[in-house]
Amino acid sequence: MASGRGLTLLAGPANAGKVALLLERYLGALDRDPILIVPHGSDVERIERELLATCGALLSGRIGTFDDLFEEIARAGGSNLPVATDAQRQLIVRTAVAQTSLNGLGASARFSGFSDALGAALAELESGLVEPDQLRGDLALLYSSYRAELEKLGLWDSDLRRRHAADLVSGELDAWSDRPVFAYGFEDLTGAQWALLEALAGRTEVTVSLPYEPNRAPFESLTRTSEDLSSLAAGRIEELPPGYAEIAPPELAHLERHLFADRPPAAPELQGAIRFLEGAGARGTLELVADEVLQLIRAGTKPEEILLVCPSVERQRAQLETALSALEVPYAIEGRMRIGKTAFGQALLSFLRFEWLAGGRHDLYGFLRSPFSGLTRAHVDYLEGRLRGRGVSDPARVVEETLKLRGQPLRMLDAFRDEPDPLEAVRALVRSMVRSAYGLDAPPVGPGPILDLRAHRAVNELLDELRAWVDLGGALSREELYGALDRATLRLARGDEPGRVAVTDLLRARTRRTEVVFLLGLEEGSFPRRQQGSPFLADEERRSIDEASRRARLTRPEAVSRERYFFYAACTRPSRRLYLVREAATDDGSPREPSPFWDETRALFEPTDVARWTKRRPLAELTWRIEAAPTERERLRALTALASRDEDEAHALAYANGWDRRLVRALGAFSRPTQLTDPVLIEELRARETFSVTELEAFADCSSIWFIERLIRPRTIDGEVDARLRGSVAHQALFKFYSGLPKRTGGERVDPERLDETLEFLRECLSEAIEGGVWIEISDLQRRELEESMWRDLENFVREEAESPLGLVPRKFEVAFGSDRSAPELQSGLRVDGFALTGKIDRIDVDPFSARGIVQDYKSGKTAFSAAKIESELRLQIPLYMLVLRDLVGMEPLGGLYRALAGERRARGLLRAEAEEDVPGFSKRDYLDEDEFWAQTERAKEHATRFVERIRSGDVQHDPKGGFPCPTWCDLWSMCRVART
Repeated sequence: MASGRGLTLLAGPANAGKVALLLERYLGALDRDPILIVPHGSDVERIERELLATCGALLSGRIGTFDDLFEEIARAGGSNLPVATDAQRQLIVRTAVAQTSLNGLGASARFSGFSDALGAALAELESGLVEPDQLRGDLALLYSSYRAELEKLGLWDSDLRRRHAADLVSGELDAWSDRPVFAYGFEDLTGAQWALLEALAGRTEVTVSLPYEPNRAPFESLTRTSEDLSSLAAGRIEELPPGYAEIAPPELAHLERHLFADRPPAAPELQGAIRFLEGAGARGTLELVADEVLQLIRAGTKPEEILLVCPSVERQRAQLETALSALEVPYAIEGRMRIGKTAFGQALLSFLRFEWLAGGRHDLYGFLRSPFSGLTRAHVDYLEGRLRGRGVSDPARVVEETLKLRGQPLRMLDAFRDEPDPLEAVRALVRSMVRSAYGLDAPPVGPGPILDLRAHRAVNELLDELRAWVDLGGALSREELYGALDRATLRLARGDEPGRVAVTDLLRARTRRTEVVFLLGLEEGSFPRRQQGSPFLADEERRSIDEASRRARLTRPEAVSRERYFFYAACTRPSRRLYLVREAATDDGSPREPSPFWDETRALFEPTDVARWTKRRPLAELTWRIEAAPTERERLRALTALASRDEDEAHALAYANGWDRRLVRALGAFSRPTQLTDPVLIEELRARETFSVTELEAFADCSSIWFIERLIRPRTIDGEVDARLRGSVAHQALFKFYSGLPKRTGGERVDPERLDETLEFLRECLSEAIEGGVWIEISDLQRRELEESMWRDLENFVREEAESPLGLVPRKFEVAFGSDRSAPELQSGLRVDGFALTGKIDRIDVDPFSARGIVQDYKSGKTAFSAAKIESELRLQIPLYMLVLRDLVGMEPLGGLYRALAGERRARGLLRAEAEEDVPGFSKRDYLDEDEFWAQTERAKEHATRFVERIRSGDVQHDPKGGFPCPTWCDLWSMCRVART
């Protein structure tokens, strides 16, 4: 190739052969050591492979990104200033913010996102070659402070290096030889990139490939770039004709030529080169995609020739991984991931949160439970279970109690605390973590361990950068070190790994060529994407800067037109087939509007053709049809679904394919026989002589509740201030109060004349009850909240007691019967038809002669049961407690009351109408005549007898009182395995 100067522009639509021509000319200039500029670092290896396949060897020339070229020029020009890394730059920005006195932005500067947004804005300004004195206001102050901080540290950032390189080429004769430059894959050029291209064009031959056709909607956003390059080319423009029809089916070629056209011509018949997928729900849609991908692979398409393009890979990453993994589709997600998303990063950040950011027990144990701590999972479960059961959450107490339970130190924690240098402490910690998880004997294998090792390497590289920062004199707090680790990322995978389907975004996809493309996210709001502006650089300010500085190039193209180009680029990547995918409804069934790009594409073809090549999966289709299920797992799921409609056919298919045992297990997953059959257990139940009244009430609610709560007795792992604890404290406080009231005030009843003194005594009783009854560790704030909330209820309760017209006096409290701790006359319990009832009566109010009385049962909630509810809801306590009062205590029962301690605190219960003068002031409906009163009491005995007979026979059922569905307050459904509505 002859030596010359100036820029040559290769323009044309997608697949016109622009890049192929550019690469051909690059190979033709190898004797002059040319430079080939590609858009991404991931493109370097791919282009090298393509060129090697053409020429066999590359002995000269260089392939890299614009940044690689900037670096080479700056280094050759004698630049010796170190360049700040991304982590160092973030620290410089934060320092600049902290040192700048702000006006309008001062209130926002205290938020962490402020520095991140400012860093992005400063990068744009520097890439546009904008100086601080060209700005005004707080942004100018921040920019100047940032520059001053860089100068003080003796650093450049990457944008200053770009500026320096562009200035060198434009101002120094020996900064560049006649090495030709080739570039492709750029829709927009920053100010620095444009300055470099302009300077290079004055020194050597520059060839640039640009996808562009004038007066076509897909290329509208590239108009400025085309005009600027055309002006620089000064007539050296080669417009290539369309060539997509030579490598792709007619349908794809028609789409490329007429997408977004106002009056497209008649389309060729769709033969399957363009297909449309509509799914309901995110997972259903992606499973539809995964199934199509799997069919393509099974039909012979190489996985690396399939490309999944997403508007946002990060947003759909988890769902994509689930759908593709479930169908065993090999894939590689291109891009970067935060270290904290890996198992290694999660463990590391959990440890640092606990140590440096006043984290809680869950942070320390999040680390200890990971394989990186060196402790076994069972051991950590044991330790955390003990701490959670006691409510230990204070960080110092967590460590203290953990060490006490272990009986030996936590070596990683001790080593970390012994190292005064935070950077070295983290470095030693991550080294110990990897050794604990994977050892030193054999290299770890598998995707999970490899990702952890990548995260480990990324952490060490970041620590090296931060060590260099400290050596330069920069300040680094523990919080800043944690923030840097939290923001750090690692590269996931190449987008063209052999044997794997590539998952990438729109930006990376536009330079790829492949056989099959799936374009996802064609719903309104997903694509076109909503453009996020900068809080520092509004569109008007960008235009103003561009008008003042010809080189800045900060003005962004119109958002929808740029999205239109990205859609066009993605649709023109495949050479064989294009799938357009949209989510037609959300997971809850709400319809989603299609993207306008979806409608534009379908409008290009005959509606009957479009309908024929549209595949839908409705929300109700939770499984595949058996004959269409892509994997054995999905076939088994489909078989189970068939069994719900036609069990005989399902069993026949299962038997024919050897799945019968699996089907039986699946059908029985939510159905268990409830009858107790174990002989030892049945014998033990038959031998029981005593049953508590509250136990029988639980059986009345649902025999499965009794089985789980009273027989299995599971306990929650977390000790917390719940309704049970509050009720226990309230009972204890009232017991102390009423039993000590005579001694404190000289009377057994609450005296309205001495109410203040009485309430003071109640406060003391409550404090003592909390002190002795709260066995879990709670903070001072939790204790105050508990005491104040209970005080409000108990104070109002006692005030109402002072105004009560009831003439009886509270004299007996916590009267237990049927246990060894009961009074001698009560130890045998209440005998009923071959068994004894046990329990505890909260309070008995008696007349002055202790001959008659009523029983009272405290309820810590707002519910008190009326006489009718006692009967219909099978409440047994009050009726049976009155029999205890009569038969064991030796008093004539006048009735029984439930006393709610919260809410309206209305006392309801079962009372004798003939004793209304002795127990006045209650609801009229709760007074029953003698026959009905004693009949209801006897019916309670009959219910108790029936429940005991069922318990002794092991008759456990799913029988919630009132029938199905189960009551909303029951949280045992996951154990009794009853499906909830």
